[in-house]
Amino acid sequence: MLNETLSRREEEVMNAVYTLSGGRDRFLVTPSEVRAVLPPRFSAEESVLERYLSALELDGYFTLVSSERKGEKTYVVHMNAKGFAFRRENARRRRALVMRIAVTVALAVLSAVIGIALKKLFA
Repeated sequence: MLNETLSRREEEVMNAVYTLSGGRDRFLVTPSEVRAVLPPRFSAEESVLERYLSALELDGYFTLVSSERKGEKTYVVHMNAKGFAFRRENARRRRALVMRIAVTVALAVLSAVIGIALKKLFA
């Protein structure tokens, strides 16, 4: 279970990295490739993208090594177990949230029904 929750931007960047990994442990990726996979509303400069990648690395999702390849900045990404479990944990967290909302709504309806029944009973 994830102890921390990612921000929306971190989640989008992690989803992009996971998609680019293609199930591989290690792979090369450029910042432009990561930005191409990100949603259109996410317009991150390279420094902002690098900040998100560093935060995800510190959280233990992957190990990131920055290098130059043919004059272009390239990242060598080594996915950790937490990185491979990202989508599964994200789906589990969303299911838990939906279940919590459903229980809250059901209890509110039950409370309203009991309130109406008691009002009719004692009126």
